[in-house]
Amino acid sequence: MQLATRINHIIFRHMALIALFIFSVGASADILDEVEHGYADNNGVKIHYATVGEGPLVIMVHGFPDYWYSWRHQMEGLKDSFKVVAIDQRAYNLSDKPEGEENYSMRYLISDIAAVIHSLGEEKATIVGHDWGGVVSWQFAFALPQMVENLVILNLPHPNGMARELANNQEQQQNSGYARAFIAGKSTDPDIFFGGPMNPQSLSGWVSDPAAREHYIEAFGRSSFDGMLAYYKQNYPRGGDSNAPAPPAAPQLTMPVLIFHGLKDTALHSDGLNNTWDWIDADTTIVTAPNASHFVQQDAAELVTSTLKWWLLARQ
Repeated sequence: MQLATRINHIIFRHMALIALFIFSVGASADILDEVEHGYADNNGVKIHYATVGEGPLVIMVHGFPDYWYSWRHQMEGLKDSFKVVAIDQRAYNLSDKPEGEENYSMRYLISDIAAVIHSLGEEKATIVGHDWGGVVSWQFAFALPQMVENLVILNLPHPNGMARELANNQEQQQNSGYARAFIAGKSTDPDIFFGGPMNPQSLSGWVSDPAAREHYIEAFGRSSFDGMLAYYKQNYPRGGDSNAPAPPAAPQLTMPVLIFHGLKDTALHSDGLNNTWDWIDADTTIVTAPNASHFVQQDAAELVTSTLKWWLLARQ
């Protein structure tokens, strides 16, 4: 009995060490080492993307201030079943940075996504967008619904909900003060970014993972701060401005929609989610993460990744 117990104990210890080794290797692995890089050309503007996996096409679009690496957890979780392509939006990281605010109007941002899909030899894809990537993804679905298999939005209400909250919700109006500062200011203003300067270190201050933050600092060092602000100057809704033209009515969407929202977001009020289902003539799923802030794909990475994978596989 003693010999058998000792043998079992040794086997258990070896199995535990093997498991620890496997876990350590997996934990230290980074999607940076797996992705392939490519570029799509949109009338002379190159849009960089990182891709991993094979299967139905999933395009991921980051927001501000961010770059393709924001989706690293989701890329890792989906790569066995999907071809996951995370882009750098224009002005960010390795994508081109055209001069002139007019080059960041929504029609160009939409056409960047179409250019990526076509460069990969496809006619449609699941579109996943966060923050400004969510803005672009909503508008892409309105403008080119035939190119959208499924739509996934993270922490960016439907434009109808956003317009309503900007017009009527005092808390949302206050929360949007930073956007008004971006619209009125310049990237060189010493207090433009929440009371401080706009530089790679300040822009990456929200990234909690020290190793990831180093990558962000490098990416933002390659980015255009003027281009980042041009998104706001060209496209941000002017809630409460009586001189601003009323936005055109958003068409009803006919593709399945999945929405994630971190409830601790201090920029976008969750009340903007109300009535979303009235503007979509298809399956609509809303998932809230009570302890996640604005960057829900990182704050609640496991929830977002597992739910997204389940939801997409159920629609194959």
